[in-house]
Amino acid sequence: MTTSRLILTAIVLFASLALSAQVIQPPIPAKNEVFPASHRSIQYTGRVDFSIPKKPKFWAPGVYIQAKFLGTHCTITVLDEVLYGTNHNTIAVTIDDGAPVTYKLKEKTNKIKVADKLVPGEHVITICKNTEAGIGYIELLNIVCEGLLPMPLKPTRKIEFIGNSITCGSGVDVSSVPCDKGQWYDQHNAYMSYGPVVARTLKAQYHLSAVSGIGLIQSCCNMNITMPQVFDKINQRENSIPWNFSRYQPDVVTVTLGQNDGVQDSTKFCTAYVNFIGDIRSHYPKAHIVCLTSPMADEKLKSALKQYINGVVEHVAQQGDKNVSKYFYSRSFNSGCGGHPDLKEHQLIAKELSDYLAKTMGW
Repeated sequence: MTTSRLILTAIVLFASLALSAQVIQPPIPAKNEVFPASHRSIQYTGRVDFSIPKKPKFWAPGVYIQAKFLGTHCTITVLDEVLYGTNHNTIAVTIDDGAPVTYKLKEKTNKIKVADKLVPGEHVITICKNTEAGIGYIELLNIVCEGLLPMPLKPTRKIEFIGNSITCGSGVDVSSVPCDKGQWYDQHNAYMSYGPVVARTLKAQYHLSAVSGIGLIQSCCNMNITMPQVFDKINQRENSIPWNFSRYQPDVVTVTLGQNDGVQDSTKFCTAYVNFIGDIRSHYPKAHIVCLTSPMADEKLKSALKQYINGVVEHVAQQGDKNVSKYFYSRSFNSGCGGHPDLKEHQLIAKELSDYLAKTMGW
């Protein structure tokens, strides 16, 4: 064999060995880090109890958490109160403002892979409590990913939606459990209820101050609380843990109450409504307050609510508060469970209210 052929053979053999080494080289695993819930890059919006910083606790529907993570995957750990030993909360998770994915918590401590095989780079996760205070609290324990990056500043616009089961997003979502099946809260979907949809449409932050069955002067279902009594609490269903109103000063507050009160003595109802507006005003001196009819009211109740609200808005204006207005929905929305609006109808409600607020606020 000639010297040149020996050299060529050696080169081929060397290249083959190098290629083999490349083929069997194990991939470098992605580096994961565990970021506690108290990490400075994690944003919280809603009434949250931070008394234990590493375990922020929240009850209200629609409380949401956002973080910008680096990499192709993300896992979260969420603690569920498991109220009464049986209740399990539901959360909605979106990645990069994509379609929300619903997760029903199954254990006390739930480790959930919420993103995998993403395009490498930066991504934003949103975690929203879909169920309400009556189902118990949840706590975010940590986020596991390759890295966390600072989130952009929150939107400057802020809205608070006060209401009952409609505002909670009760009875709207039958994608997993049909109406009248499972638990009464299995069709909850706060993330897709009208309030958050309005806020996302108008590029605003939002809080939901809402409890199913609650009223202004009379609640349903043997509840011994009304909204004016619990408005200043973090856990409104149990009327516990005072809320610090300085932490969130909304530009707009909407009030959707009256469905559970039904037709009442007008003087009694309107007096309570005027007093509640005064309470809201004491906490939010600059907010625009909007009094709304109930989206699921029948014609009799809708007529009564219009009468009450007209009188209330006129009265507070005469008393000097001209930053209060009214809006009456075009029709009733009752295609969801128990006569509630369904997901499509929440979109219609949100469209009406978004258009009104955009015009009223110049947004």
